[in-house]
Amino acid sequence: MKNFKNSIAVKSPKKGLLITAFLVAQLGIAQEKTEFKGTIGKTLADSKEYWPDPVKAPKGAPNVVWILLDDVGFGAATAFGGLINTPTFDNLANNGLRYTNFHTTAICAPTRAALLTGRNSGRVHVSGFSHTILSAGFPGWDGRIPSDKGTIAEILRENGYNTFAVGKYGVTPDEDATDAGPFDRWPTGKGFDHFYGFLGSQTDQYNPDLVEDQVHIKPDGRHLNELITDKAISYIQKQQKAAPGKPFFLYYAPGAVHAPHQVAEKWVEPYKGKFDEGWDVYREKVLANQKKLGVIPANAVLPERNALITEWKKLSPDQKKVYARFMEVYAGFLTYTDYEIGRVVDYLKQSGQLDNTLIFVAIGDNGASKEGTLQGTINQSLFSQGKTDEENFQSNLNNIGEIGTAKGLNTNYPLGWAQATNAPFKNWKQDAHSEGGTRNPLIVFYPNGIKDKGGIRNQYSHVTDILPTTLDIAGIKAPEYIKNIKQDIIQGSTFKASIDNPKAESLHKIQYYYIFGNRAIYKDGWKASAAHLPDSFAVKKSIGNNEKPAPSNFDTDVWELYNLNEDFNERNNLAKKYPEKLAELQKLFDEQAKENNVYPLIYWQDVYNRRIHNTGADKGKTVSDLIKQATKPGGSSN
Repeated sequence: MKNFKNSIAVKSPKKGLLITAFLVAQLGIAQEKTEFKGTIGKTLADSKEYWPDPVKAPKGAPNVVWILLDDVGFGAATAFGGLINTPTFDNLANNGLRYTNFHTTAICAPTRAALLTGRNSGRVHVSGFSHTILSAGFPGWDGRIPSDKGTIAEILRENGYNTFAVGKYGVTPDEDATDAGPFDRWPTGKGFDHFYGFLGSQTDQYNPDLVEDQVHIKPDGRHLNELITDKAISYIQKQQKAAPGKPFFLYYAPGAVHAPHQVAEKWVEPYKGKFDEGWDVYREKVLANQKKLGVIPANAVLPERNALITEWKKLSPDQKKVYARFMEVYAGFLTYTDYEIGRVVDYLKQSGQLDNTLIFVAIGDNGASKEGTLQGTINQSLFSQGKTDEENFQSNLNNIGEIGTAKGLNTNYPLGWAQATNAPFKNWKQDAHSEGGTRNPLIVFYPNGIKDKGGIRNQYSHVTDILPTTLDIAGIKAPEYIKNIKQDIIQGSTFKASIDNPKAESLHKIQYYYIFGNRAIYKDGWKASAAHLPDSFAVKKSIGNNEKPAPSNFDTDVWELYNLNEDFNERNNLAKKYPEKLAELQKLFDEQAKENNVYPLIYWQDVYNRRIHNTGADKGKTVSDLIKQATKPGGSSN
């Protein structure tokens, strides 16, 4: 074998340093500096060896499991009053705690970035996405989480945990997501010992763009939910065999129930006919269930049906038939996902590890998805250029048998069901100005640490709070340095006190929201918000019809004001009654936006018109081309 040193021709010290740096990055060789505490003499007899003690987790530290679902509204799962059976979530909630006032960012990548780092999405450079089409060359928008914003996996690994991630990652830049890397922004470069899943935002459930550790692999045709569950259990089994009792961290983030909605028919069959009464009746039933559970106020009232959505009883028989089928498939998909998560929970119970396992279940990374349009989608693109709503519906009717199958590559339910599964809130995913975009159910389960089993907690909390709460419960201090890089502050607040005390004060007082135009600011129960027009519906419709979208001006956005302490689902706009309060919060939004790299305000027209990140190999490509690239199935070139 050739001498390694001589196998690389180095013509200059500078080039040699670059090559060395590249090799170090690729091989993951990054060691902490440690102080030598032995003695070095001229001979071994005069010397004393020093070996630092191996890092160990605090005594009794729990295993930690974070479960993050995709595109689930507040009123979907039975665990929070919905009509879709989720027995695993029901069991975890009934033996743990239901948090009713937990918030995400309103869309997937910012939520995941904030969750993993305990910091606001803009502060960690993910105000948008890590995809080329949805990122921009500004500090808050480039989609590249900096090394001084360490992840939960990095923190726990440096404190004696093994760390595993399965499913959707969603915060690796497109440019890096090939088998050539670089890999420092892959999960294994962000603290995970092992990763098995997909790096993007959406993938085919039967033919996923599958990755294991640092290489793309060929899927075997089984459903992605089954694959990631098998792998998660395998990781834990092997780890416990090698190091019995060593704590682990598992980040379980399925692609479910994001589009495409694909699931075996046996999971859909129990829902046949269950939604024939339609989305209006669904909302009323869920509201009643939620009141009975105690997860919403007893005097809660539903917001008015959105003007875009047709009253169910006014639909034609064919429309009811197609729309009900979409919902049956969605329900089966969610129930199946609950089943696979149940397999992990059952394994932990059977192996005697469940009692000392802290589990967080966020039922959704944002509100219910509005990306299925008014008609629902099977294989239509997000734009369906040149097709009318009637043509899209007719296509769905003609291909109704493909809904839920592997042939449906972009299956998503129509908007009416998004509103229904978001009960009791208005609006949807992407709507950062609305509780319907940002409020998701949260379950906390920890047999060794929760006494009030089945309890309900109403304190305000945010996705950034899960990291500091986890560290607080595990007895781990957030590090000042990770791999010799000084760390930025963690912005989230621990809510550990609420586990024992249902009346504990929320420590999270202020929170901004911003997603592609829509914005809001929360402070101590008050919320000011502004929807930005034209919204994504109007912009996409204009582009689909080859029309120029209406002009946009942030200065003309209409701000609303709500007292969430008394009006949790935003039915009573107080902007005219309390203009001083509104002005105070508007000023606070500006301050928070500056502090968290939110500016410049980028919105959907900027995306669709390719005003951002229109460089390199993607320069000149259409929006449709880039969306196909970002959601490619397995077997595509990487």
